[in-house]
Amino acid sequence: MKNLRTAGLALRVCNKTRGDAPKEVPSGDLPSCPPDSGRNKRALLRVLCLLFSISGCGTLLPRGESVAQSPWKSFDEAQQTFDKIVPYQTTMADLSKLKLDPLKYPNITLLNYSDVLRRFIPSPATDTHDLDPGVQDCIAAKSACTGYEVDQKTLKRTRYGNFWADFLNFKRKVDIVGWRFNGVILLKNGVVVYKLTGGQPSIHEHEENKNPLGPLQGLGESRLPGF
Repeated sequence: MKNLRTAGLALRVCNKTRGDAPKEVPSGDLPSCPPDSGRNKRALLRVLCLLFSISGCGTLLPRGESVAQSPWKSFDEAQQTFDKIVPYQTTMADLSKLKLDPLKYPNITLLNYSDVLRRFIPSPATDTHDLDPGVQDCIAAKSACTGYEVDQKTLKRTRYGNFWADFLNFKRKVDIVGWRFNGVILLKNGVVVYKLTGGQPSIHEHEENKNPLGPLQGLGESRLPGF
């Protein structure tokens, strides 16, 4: 019974509000009051900051990836596929086996006769006799002239540097790596008459943005849209 009265007194003392007058507490062994939640939060924050500083906060920065879905995982794979195409021999069925079919595989553009004209004869001053013989044959075929355009790319964006400078928008660094492949195929009556490849086998870029005001950068512009 005595222990119950003692626990009750301790509970009233621990739960007293800031404006309450102090109360006498009988001597004896009283249960300790629960620790202050504010102190716990501050202690937890200190521990987290310490862990971040030890383990390296750069791993907490976000990463992004932009990938155009395609049957190739690299520039070399795409180039090797186009190397198998032989003008005036490779047929539309052969292209489909090489996974070059806009009806079955994504990110391949189907070109009609007008698209071919706009690409290879951008102005009336262009002399068609200066074009590749395969392009001339395709243009001469008019509606029987079609084409494929391939534009494949893979870009990986990785933010690096000081975590807090990035998080608070003071300084942001981005590393960009990847590749991009472009290819054009012209067909006359279902047979390839011309091919062309290009692009960037290796892309490596760096972006760096500095904001002296950090999270406040641009705040004035948003508050004063008319200026």
